[in-house]
Amino acid sequence: MTPNHLQVTKNKPLDKNKVRRNIAWRVAQELNNGDVVNLGIGMPSLVANEIDNDVELLLQSENGLLGISGLANVTNTDLDLVNAGGQFITADIGASYFNSADSFAIIRGGHVDVTVLGALQVDEQGNLANWIIPGKMVPGMGGAMDLVVGAKKVIVSMEHTAKGKFKLLKHCSLPLTAVNQVDMIITEMAVIKITAKGMLLTEIAAEYTVEEVQHATEATLIISDNLKEIRFPESY
Repeated sequence: MTPNHLQVTKNKPLDKNKVRRNIAWRVAQELNNGDVVNLGIGMPSLVANEIDNDVELLLQSENGLLGISGLANVTNTDLDLVNAGGQFITADIGASYFNSADSFAIIRGGHVDVTVLGALQVDEQGNLANWIIPGKMVPGMGGAMDLVVGAKKVIVSMEHTAKGKFKLLKHCSLPLTAVNQVDMIITEMAVIKITAKGMLLTEIAAEYTVEEVQHATEATLIISDNLKEIRFPESY
């Protein structure tokens, strides 16, 4: 069975950019002063622009930069300054540049506090599949396998379903990136923590019901006794 993903909220179509920014904003609430944070390619990179000004942390790019300020725009683009996904970025005063070997020494050495990355699938055991769909040509799984094992906390940020198909599963069906490494999943619908008993629903977006979130999730959700409501900013 696959879900009929809810494409309307209060009878209005969901804006794709708004959905992605909502997810990035909620991820940013998990980041604390002093954290070293790696942001993955795609949606996770948007988190850099949602961090509160009073939170001081270090954003790391696996291609060799510690001290990302945020994504660049037309007024501050430096053609030599990109993240691992090739997006133009900006750097804070005092940022450090280094080669890929040193970057992965930081990652593999356990010096990254939080890594945020996307996923094709996550299951009840915290297994992650995010690098290949069989039959499609890709160069390899890249640094994700190092990041999810080396970081102290792993947050998956993604849309809850993909073209009507489940992404939160009982068991991943795609080739795994890592086993038992995901700590938290943040989508436009909910915040879910991986526990020894399975997926714990801890927060739910105001636009949805628990039944709607479960309908869009193959895994059986455990409902927290302290379930909270997410209220995304009305404007940014």
